[in-house]
Amino acid sequence: MSEKILSQSEKIYTAEDYLRFEKAQPPQSELNGRNSPFSGSSRRHNLIGSNTTIAIGSRIRGQGKEVYVNDMRVKMSPDVYCYPDVIVVSGEPSFEGRELDVLTNPTVIVEIMSRTSLQQDKTEKLDRYLAIDSVKEILLVKEEEMRIEHYHRQNAKQWIYRIYSARDDVVSLDSVNCKIALSEIYAQIKFDS
Repeated sequence: MSEKILSQSEKIYTAEDYLRFEKAQPPQSELNGRNSPFSGSSRRHNLIGSNTTIAIGSRIRGQGKEVYVNDMRVKMSPDVYCYPDVIVVSGEPSFEGRELDVLTNPTVIVEIMSRTSLQQDKTEKLDRYLAIDSVKEILLVKEEEMRIEHYHRQNAKQWIYRIYSARDDVVSLDSVNCKIALSEIYAQIKFDS
């Protein structure tokens, strides 16, 4: 009897129906439960995220560090969570609860900024990342142009800010002993003149 009920409620979607359904769903929430637009990522966003993850991951393997991508939730404060694009943890990761899906001690945060996320990434999210004690470095990576903003913690109240914008520039993530060229991060990406 339950099989009959299940098969009656099951719906088969065409590709067009699926995409329409997917876009109509509420987005994942960030920043104190408010819904932020979380539509599917663009080609550039995905390539930058993959390139960054591969570059960092290949250099830190076997060093007691872990890399997480996209869906790892980070606790920013008691009731505020977000989903950075790439996260690196140096040492033993710490999680809230038993599900191991809410990280509490990120070391490096990478946000890939699109036109729609730029304002929130550079204001609310950046301010909250800067306040997380375990965070040593933050990379804000622009999707529409070759530009990376690098924040490196010196002490509780002081950060060094650098901008990288040339293909041969090298970002040095000192907190995880890793260097990455912009040519690696932006590999396969062409920008309009």
